[in-house]
Amino acid sequence: MAELALSFRLFLVLTVSFAVLIDFAVSEIIFEERFDDGWESRWVKSDWKKSEGKAGYFKHTAGKWAGDPDDKGIQTSTDARHFAISAKIPEFNNKDRTLVLQYSLKFEQDIECGGGYIKLLSGYVNQKKFGGDTPYSVMIGPDICGSQTKKLHVIVSYQGQNYPIKKDLTCETDKLTHFYTFILRPDATYSILVDNRERESGSMYTDWDILPPQKIKAVNAKKPADWDDKEYIDDPNDVKPEGYDSIPAEIPDRKAKKPDYWDEDEDGIWRPPKIPNPAYKGPWKPRKIKNPNYKGKWKIPWIDNPEFEDDPDLYVLKPIKYVGIEVWQVKAGSIFDNILICDDPGYAKQVVEDIWAKNKEAEKEAFEEAEKVRRAREDEEAQRAREEGERRRRERGHDRRKDRYRERYRRPARHDYLDDYHDEL
Repeated sequence: MAELALSFRLFLVLTVSFAVLIDFAVSEIIFEERFDDGWESRWVKSDWKKSEGKAGYFKHTAGKWAGDPDDKGIQTSTDARHFAISAKIPEFNNKDRTLVLQYSLKFEQDIECGGGYIKLLSGYVNQKKFGGDTPYSVMIGPDICGSQTKKLHVIVSYQGQNYPIKKDLTCETDKLTHFYTFILRPDATYSILVDNRERESGSMYTDWDILPPQKIKAVNAKKPADWDDKEYIDDPNDVKPEGYDSIPAEIPDRKAKKPDYWDEDEDGIWRPPKIPNPAYKGPWKPRKIKNPNYKGKWKIPWIDNPEFEDDPDLYVLKPIKYVGIEVWQVKAGSIFDNILICDDPGYAKQVVEDIWAKNKEAEKEAFEEAEKVRRAREDEEAQRAREEGERRRRERGHDRRKDRYRERYRRPARHDYLDDYHDEL
């Protein structure tokens, strides 16, 4: 029996191990870009807006502050420009598979107004002409404009039309690296993560206005006549105490004394003032008890929507063939990095742990040091400006004093002396 039990435990261990290996084997990394050396051979820079002089360019850099200076991404350069770049990937069909789209983004600038999103594209794309009008299947990422708009976009395409998520999602606005992750599953559920923390989740059926809602309120429904929505009722067994109604609301104040000035012949018979009777409890009411027939507050019921027609492939995108970055920015300086397309949320999570979690403290320290240098430089420039302004004010004041002195003591012209001489003659 002991040998049989040992053999069974060994069988279980092998079975579990084999299942783990199978699960690892079927997971697939479709595309992963860390922007190491040679990245330009995988990406095509678009000529979109180039002829108009409005096309910006990407530079390969780790940025002004980085947790790992050797970990470079591509950064938008030149203010008030459009940026468009794309890479072709192995074709990916998410039918019956989980789709994971993830990337990192760092705003090194006060962005003022601009985007930081990434797109997945289907069908044939002329990458040299890739731009804002190019159809896409998924778009996710921040969109910031002024102090009001700080939105995290999540847009999916269905039958050629783009649908933004209905929920109001906010993006990160500091100047540090953050990871954005979008997970879309075969049951049409989704998750949105920021730095490996779930920011939102739900279903495509409810959080996008793609299909009519499955359930609607029965607006014509009426509360049934026998619906009892009183939570408490009078206790039928409660009886009013005998003599309750004879208890006066006020009684004479026994402590009151007739004033010395009171004259009964003139003022009448003195009676003490009345005060509230502590024994008086107000009009009698039976006590309240829980209503045994209480059914709760009546609500309009939900019913099946006759206009709803299910699409079991609601989550299925057109086969993905490209990944692209296409943004407009008033002020450039955003760094895109660590782009990942796969079908394994576990792997995506591990990537964030290996990169962001490991480097975030070092990046924060580098940023704080850069901020100290920036503030010191600004203070120095402000001091120089103040000193220069003061110097100019002194010079203007000195010149004005000199002008007043010249005006007061200037000598008369020669002909003035001659005129005075002739007058004297």
